[in-house]
Amino acid sequence: MAVSIHPDWEKILRDTFETPYFKALIDFVKSAYNSSKCFPPGKLIFNAFDLCPPKRTKVVILGQDPYHGPGQAQGLCFSVPSGVPHPPSLINIFKELAGNVQIPYPKSGDLSPWAKQGVLLLNATLTVQAHRAGSHQGKGWEKFTDQVIKLLSDRYQNIVFLLWGGYAKQKLKLIDETKHYILTSGHPSPLSANRGYWFGNKHFSKTNAYLIKNGKEPINWGL
Repeated sequence: MAVSIHPDWEKILRDTFETPYFKALIDFVKSAYNSSKCFPPGKLIFNAFDLCPPKRTKVVILGQDPYHGPGQAQGLCFSVPSGVPHPPSLINIFKELAGNVQIPYPKSGDLSPWAKQGVLLLNATLTVQAHRAGSHQGKGWEKFTDQVIKLLSDRYQNIVFLLWGGYAKQKLKLIDETKHYILTSGHPSPLSANRGYWFGNKHFSKTNAYLIKNGKEPINWGL
């Protein structure tokens, strides 16, 4: 199974890739992809890392699982390829975005332009079996992505971490709040958003204000 990952990530994660737990994880993933339909396509499993190298990471958005429907997952949390209908959480993300930074609601659900500007769109679990949400949880992906979050926190500074929903907020313990900017809110899913825990958080404008304050180029959120 061919995968693609930016060489800078490959370099700093080399020791992790050699650990017994990660080797067992990859054996599981290979077996799962060989025996059943899984998402995203193998070459896109590390897409978030391929498009956003560590030194360029300015923002981290954390999701939980890849989408498990055909043609949706592309290795970037909350993102779907252009032309694919927007899932409910992405619809609410775009509604908040449009209202917050006064841009039109995006036509494309492909968030790769964000990734290429330094937004690491990281799912806690990087693979899933078709039509079985959460099917690859507890196999080692969470340990790996926790290490990635802590590595970014330890090695760099002035990164904005956007933690949406209870699951993402559990990652607070991995981040040094004295070096980074953490924004939390409810999840953009309809259940949370409709209860008033999502809309109005202004995370997109707050992110850019912090980046500018710290001498970094703001994110162009338009798609």
